[in-house]
Order: sequence, then C-alpha cells, then structure tokens
Amino acid sequence: MTDAPDGRPRPADQWRHRGVRGSTIARDAAVRGWRWWARSWDRLVAALQDEAPVGSAAAPSPSGPLVEQRDAPRLIAVPARGYVYSFYIRATFAWSSPASLRSEVLSWYVQYFQPNAIQRLTRLAADAARDLPPHRAGDLEVALQRVLDEDPLWQYQRGDITLTCRPYAAVRLDERIMPALQPHVDRLVKLEYQFDEQIRKARYAEELSRRWTAILDDHTDDDDLADARDHMLTAHREAARWIADLLHRHANPSPEPTPTPRIPPQQTHPTPAPAPPAPE
Repeated sequence: MTDAPDGRPRPADQWRHRGVRGSTIARDAAVRGWRWWARSWDRLVAALQDEAPVGSAAAPSPSGPLVEQRDAPRLIAVPARGYVYSFYIRATFAWSSPASLRSEVLSWYVQYFQPNAIQRLTRLAADAARDLPPHRAGDLEVALQRVLDEDPLWQYQRGDITLTCRPYAAVRLDERIMPALQPHVDRLVKLEYQFDEQIRKARYAEELSRRWTAILDDHTDDDDLADARDHMLTAHREAARWIADLLHRHANPSPEPTPTPRIPPQQTHPTPAPAPPAPE
C-alpha cells in the first residue's frame, strides 16, 4: 500500500497500527495481572499455613524462638502492714513459645495471657508485703525475687499453643512516706560517710605504724631507736585496751553514774635536763 498524496498513512494502515498497539498493551496488562495474582496467592497460602512469606523481599527468619518483652500497663499496688501505705511494683514479662510463631501471632497470645500473669504476680506480691512495714521496699523486692526464683517460668496454654512467661519485678516506695523517711536516710548517709572516713584513717595509721615498726626493727643495734620502738608498742597496747574498755562500758551501761573517762594514753617523752648556765 502507498501513502496518500499528502504523506499521511491511509485509513486502513491507521486501523492496523492501532490494533497491534492495543493487543500489545492488553498482553502486557495480562502478564502484570498474572504476576500480581501469583504473588498474592503465595502470600495467602503462607498466611494460612502460619509461615513467613517466601520471596526476595522477605526478611531472614531469626534463629530460635521469638521473645516479646512487655511491661505491665501500670504499677501494681499492694498494701503494706497496717493497710495505710502501699508498695508499688513495676512488672515486666518476657514471653516466648517453643513453637515457631510469627510476631503478630505471638503478640496476640501475649495480649490474651498478660492479665493472668499480672494477677498472679499481684497475688504473690501481696502475700510477701502483708507483714512488712511500708518503708521496707528493699526487703519486699528480695522476698519477691526469692519467690520468683523458685518458679521462674510460668506456662499458659490455649489449644495447641503454649506460651512461657518469665516475670521480673522492681519495688518502689509509696510517695506519701518519702518525706518522713528523708531526714533519717540523710542522717544514715552522713554516718556511713563518717564511718568510711574513720576506716580510711585507721588503715592509714595502721600502715604508717607498720612501716615505722619495720624501720625500727632494722636498727635494733641502736639503743635509742630500740627504746623508741618499745615505747611506741607499749603506747599502742594501752590505747587498744582503753578503746576496748570504752566500747564495753558503752555496750553495757551501769545504772550508777558513769565516772569521767580517763584521758587516753599518749606517748610521753622524757623532759630534757636544763642546760647549764653560760660562764660569765
């Protein structure tokens, strides 16, 4: 066929080109639709089989069972002795399953079983806190941890699915009792600091005394140094006896008036003789 005199294709050729282009577009659309349907079908079959979809874009499956850690939605309050103040427990549960569950399936079962775990932990904490005064949060945490160590894994089952729960608990004081405890805690901190300071000073004095004794032992031939060493050891023994006696009287006070404690022994040195007067 030849084109029209003005250079444009004849009407028959135009319709033929349009038909070829339309069939090509329809074929490409059918191929894309078939590929999309195949991918969707594979995902649907994998979801029904409770398996992760297999494909180039699928993430690698983690090794071992999945573990989901979830906190309790709010602090667990249990009453202390007297039922005036309470202890508050921050609970965390680590959930896992021996079966190969996907993360969303595990989350659904965790959501289902978590209220039962919270109720069980609340009952255990209430039993441990019933006889404790409200300022003994540390003792409650130790007692509760001891109970959880005896049975560390809790199991829950629904149908063929079994979940394992490991609880963790941390105890907090009632905020209403903190202002009353603050002065006593500050005083204890100050006393502990002073005690540590005295221990450091005593260790330093002991080390210094040990070094001086070693130096004096190395010069036993010198009578003056030997006398100084014996005098120092004697003074140390007297000081130790005086401290022991003072501690004994403090631990066992007598009903009679306590006499004035004697002055602790101190090292005394002989007074040197006065120098002779200078000749006139």
